[in-house]
Amino acid sequence: EVQLQASGGGLVQAGGSLRLSCAASGFTFDDYTIGWFRQAPGKEREGISSISRSDGSTYYTESVKGRFTISSDNAENTVYLQMNSLKPEDTAVYYCAAARFGPLGPPQNAILVVTSPKRYDYWGQGTQVTVSS
Repeated sequence: EVQLQASGGGLVQAGGSLRLSCAASGFTFDDYTIGWFRQAPGKEREGISSISRSDGSTYYTESVKGRFTISSDNAENTVYLQMNSLKPEDTAVYYCAAARFGPLGPPQNAILVVTSPKRYDYWGQGTQVTVSS
C-alpha cells in the first residue's frame, strides 16, 4: 500500500523554524518527484517546493525561495522541508505528495508542472503549521 506520512508541523513564532518530514512507504521512491503543498483556510492548495528523486533537481515558488529548503534522505525514503524565517502568512496545512514526471523542459515550465496539485498521484495526510506574529 502506497503511503506518505507528513509530520513536523507545530506552532512557532514569526522568524522561527520548523522542519517537516515526508516518509514514504509501499512504492519505489526513486523514480518519483516529491512535492510539498500547503493550504490555508479559504484558499486553494498551493505547491511550494519539489525535489526529483532521480536527478535531485529542486524547485521553489517565489513565496518560499530563500527561506525553505527541500532535501531527500534516500536511505530513509524521506523528504524534508526545512522552513526558516517563518511568517504568519506561512500558516497552513502542509501536505507532501508524489508523482512521476517525464522531462519537464525549461525551469519556467517545470515549476508550473511540479507545483500543480492535479499532477500528483499520492498524498500524505497533512500537518498543521501555525506561525504567530
